[in-house]
Amino acid sequence: MAEIIGVVERLWRYPVKSTGGEPLDAVEVDGRGLAGDRLYAVRDGAGKLGSGKNSRRFRRMDGLLRLGSRLGSRIDAPELFDPLGSPVGDPNAFLRAYLEREDVELAREDAVPHLDQLPVSVLTTATLDWVRTAVPSAVVDERRFRPNILLRTPPGTPAFVEDGWFGREGWFGQEDAGPDGGGPEGARLAFVRAVERCATAGAAQPGLPHAPEILKAIAQAHGTRLGALATVGRPGRIRIGDRLALG
Repeated sequence: MAEIIGVVERLWRYPVKSTGGEPLDAVEVDGRGLAGDRLYAVRDGAGKLGSGKNSRRFRRMDGLLRLGSRLGSRIDAPELFDPLGSPVGDPNAFLRAYLEREDVELAREDAVPHLDQLPVSVLTTATLDWVRTAVPSAVVDERRFRPNILLRTPPGTPAFVEDGWFGREGWFGQEDAGPDGGGPEGARLAFVRAVERCATAGAAQPGLPHAPEILKAIAQAHGTRLGALATVGRPGRIRIGDRLALG
């Protein structure tokens, strides 16, 4: 028996990795994730991608989170926005001046994947409300955690409810219609594991001041894990207002 666990409240994609996201009313989902999500990144001369951390694939580039990005309907023409929200005419020239690096460029994904972890991330309002309660001094909304999907859960849903989804499949649709709820267009996700959080959760971005206490609270309560990661079980469409049913 399918269990309706929530309703899609907001959809986000992040056209340029590590920059601010683009809210959507609906989006197509394929095996890579939401269409256009992290399709572009800031790449340096060594081939590393701009991020909030250093690793084999990524190079820390402070300040990217203060920028915005948007694709709209043009996958091949990403827009970049400065910290004040104004569009940037020449993204490469702007990035080189802004980051004070001459070796960076805005690059489309090729052989090196841009995703940090798995294709789709989901966060519930129950867990987000817990963060607000745990850290009342901080300004908190979902942008802190960069989910693709914010799911509105029923009153009384416990925090970290996402942990109970792992190993199960969920499907999206407008009606409660069993395993094929939402018809042939509805996407399916296979939930795999939690999102491991880093300092980005408390980093400053437009409208959200620096708040390192957020990550500390999550670490103390849940070992830095917050939200769910999923692979795509079936390509399809997700819209605001869709129900998520869990099998």
